[in-house]
Amino acid sequence: MTMHPTLLRLLQAQDGLVTSAQAEEHGFPTRTLRRRAQDDGWERVAPRVYLAGGREYGDRPRIRAAWLWAGDTGVVSGPAAAWWHGMLDRGPSEVTVTVPRRVGLRGYPGVRVRRRDLDPDDVTHAKGIRLTGHALTALETAITVPDGSAFLDRALQKHVPFHDVYLAYCRNMGARGFARAAALLTAAADRADSAAERILVTLLRAAGITGWTPGLPFQQWKIDIGFPAERIAIEIDSWAWHTDVQRFRTDRFKGNALVGAGWTLLRFTWHDLTNRPDYVIAQIRAALHTAAATA
Repeated sequence: MTMHPTLLRLLQAQDGLVTSAQAEEHGFPTRTLRRRAQDDGWERVAPRVYLAGGREYGDRPRIRAAWLWAGDTGVVSGPAAAWWHGMLDRGPSEVTVTVPRRVGLRGYPGVRVRRRDLDPDDVTHAKGIRLTGHALTALETAITVPDGSAFLDRALQKHVPFHDVYLAYCRNMGARGFARAAALLTAAADRADSAAERILVTLLRAAGITGWTPGLPFQQWKIDIGFPAERIAIEIDSWAWHTDVQRFRTDRFKGNALVGAGWTLLRFTWHDLTNRPDYVIAQIRAALHTAAATA
């Protein structure tokens, strides 16, 4: 059976995918789809969704297939939406589709359904599918991927303004996982430095390390955390999205001045403090041990 040209164009626009309902509309009945699946290498990749023979089933068609299966009320969300927006280099193994609470869909292997009524401001269209907008996608992905703080940092640098992410958080307060989102967002706000310093202070106290002073004056600057007796300075690098050119230069001037004055300078990032605190404490202990041995 020869396919109608409009169906061929549809397959081209949909990465080689077609739903049984779309095929019926173009004079291609479901029994023919099944025959193609049996004889011509077509593949049923989701309930009522078929991939034309010879087409590769990579991340893009896999995510589109999940949305086609969910229908017009479905919204691709989480890491799958992040990949679609260009925020992740690789598509996730599981695609999440958010549907309204009233919709009774159940997922299938590789596709998870989340029931939630999304605000229209959190939904967009891109490359032929509905998905969460950049702001909500950044938040929902940050609370899902292993290094969420690093992911959110990159998203704020390249894809979405902080203000938009904050508004998306406000619209979705109380949603599952958003307590974690609140912590990440607080750290990404203008008070990110003080939040990071509080974490470092907590780590130092838990490790029983004493002799440090927060905001220790040095020339025209202040050291984030300083050990005056050992002349060790700890500086916490701001999130990249939050650092302008002037601040970057000032931090480097201060660092060079510290080293020139004979201080040992240790620099840590937010990611160091939250994802590898043992490394941070080990580096500080090593610096203190060296200072004591050379005193």
